[in-house]
Amino acid sequence: MIRESKPFSSHLRFSRTPQGIVGKLLTALLSVGLLILGVMFSLVALAVAAVIGLAFAGWFWWKTRALRQVMREAAPTATPAAHAADGEIIDGECVRESEPRELLR
Repeated sequence: MIRESKPFSSHLRFSRTPQGIVGKLLTALLSVGLLILGVMFSLVALAVAAVIGLAFAGWFWWKTRALRQVMREAAPTATPAAHAADGEIIDGECVRESEPRELLR
């Protein structure tokens, strides 16, 4: 006959709570210490990620400077009124004013 046991029950050696005040104090100190180490590690990881992100953004900005210059030179230099006279309006708003008697018809 095979005896069934709880899974991993023989491997859990730290599953019981500390018995005395010294054990509880040691557990609390270790918990706070591990929490502080975790926060410190996450702050360092965040700082490293920020530096890498800024370095990549600077590299990308530097590599695309020629493309931005070509786009700036290719942009039309005419005033928006000149485009409106040609019938070419990209984005805008139209206000039409008329006489009050024309509105009543």
